[in-house]
Amino acid sequence: MISEHLPVLAVVLPLVGALTVLLAGWAKKRYCYPVAVAVLTLQFGLSLAILREVLLGGTIHYYLGDWAPPWGIELVVDRLSAYVLVILVFLSLLSCIYAKRGMRREIDPKKTVAFYVMFLLLVVGVCGITVTGDIFNLYVFLEISSIAAYTLVASGRERKGLLAGFNYLIMGTISACFILIGIGHLYVVTGTLNMADLARLLPPLYDSTIIHTAFIFFIVGLSIKTALFPLHTWLPDAYSHAPSAVSVLISTVISKMGIYATIRILFDVFTVGFIIDHLPILEFFAWVAAIAVIAGSVLAIAQTDLKRMLAYSSVSQMGYIILGIGIANSVAMTGGVLHILNHALIKGCLFMVAGAIIYRVGLRDINDFKGLAGRMPYTCAAFFIAALSMIGLPPTVGFMSKWYLTLGAIEAGEWFFVVVILASTLLNAIYFWRVLEYAYFRHADTEVPDLESRVPASMLVPMLVLAAGCVVFFFLVSIPLGIIDAAVFDLLGGV
Repeated sequence: MISEHLPVLAVVLPLVGALTVLLAGWAKKRYCYPVAVAVLTLQFGLSLAILREVLLGGTIHYYLGDWAPPWGIELVVDRLSAYVLVILVFLSLLSCIYAKRGMRREIDPKKTVAFYVMFLLLVVGVCGITVTGDIFNLYVFLEISSIAAYTLVASGRERKGLLAGFNYLIMGTISACFILIGIGHLYVVTGTLNMADLARLLPPLYDSTIIHTAFIFFIVGLSIKTALFPLHTWLPDAYSHAPSAVSVLISTVISKMGIYATIRILFDVFTVGFIIDHLPILEFFAWVAAIAVIAGSVLAIAQTDLKRMLAYSSVSQMGYIILGIGIANSVAMTGGVLHILNHALIKGCLFMVAGAIIYRVGLRDINDFKGLAGRMPYTCAAFFIAALSMIGLPPTVGFMSKWYLTLGAIEAGEWFFVVVILASTLLNAIYFWRVLEYAYFRHADTEVPDLESRVPASMLVPMLVLAAGCVVFFFLVSIPLGIIDAAVFDLLGGV
């Protein structure tokens, strides 16, 4: 049955697509964009088919070459991985559509073929991460997507983008070394790389210094990948100096890739028993996440560059997801995993708005946005909706994330984290209100023409789709929650 081969198709399709784009680009560069969009459209349909198969038939296990684990490589798709796969592919598709016009100004035309090839290789990596059941292959796919991301960040015309890409490369390489060392430690004591096999063999070794060392290497390495404060130093420059379409892609896809890998390592490899009873690090995680939530918001307030403000906002938002993991009861975990979807919708929309403003007006400084809402009404309306969602006001998806995180913190008796969530909401309102004030309530110094009609449909439509999603999923939240509740139940070992 073809359904048995869906996991491997999730990796093979974008890989074949990257090769097809390369061949098409040799013939005519203008063929790259439609081929890339067609491949990602098929990939999105495939991800929905995988999700449907998992919901109807349970977890999918696929053995490459019919070699059963632990000797062979296993691909595994459960509720969590199917849920994350749909989100990542959908945002990749919208980012690719969005890139059509923006890249003409922000990227050298000579790099067109390389841009779309790297774009699809990044998708190969993130899809591979979500479906692999082998910890070494998780590392391999993590590096495929990361290398593609380094290249994309440095692909723009800005000289600062080259430095941002180089800094990202250095930090990413350090992260990769830590993760690989952690994998090596586990392999030395267990002789296996299969995640399910590791989870079975590790409990008798939980008190081993080698296991503790491996765990610490994983935590540090993955914290760099997720840009968890204070290991976020690569993120502000990478997000703000990358081409706009790349900013959308890495803020929605790459950041979620690191979060997903962290969840898998914590709960599927080391399991709840280890991280609660033998090396209780979750409380430390929660406190670091709380600091990240506040620090990211404060740093965002200090920015005048729109993209840089959104970059520091992402540092704060990653803190929300990690906070849900750190509190580690089912309600808080549900809020954290739900925020993977919600943050992707919100931050994707916000970076698309920033890119559209740069494309049409050439402005990045918030102080120059006077009267912008009159010149770009739909773009500013999309920003308004996404900003309300980031603040966490109903009826937007951001409210649902904070609601579950708050309930989870109350259930755990962690009232300080409740205060942190409420305080961050006020801080979010401060830095987003500043943008809205200039756009809607300040008058431009000179008369300017309407610019909305000049925003290309390829940029405007994805932006409005995500803005609509910020509201629609508030009313349809039961759909992802049904998947998330079951996934969290499995992660917590049925607790």
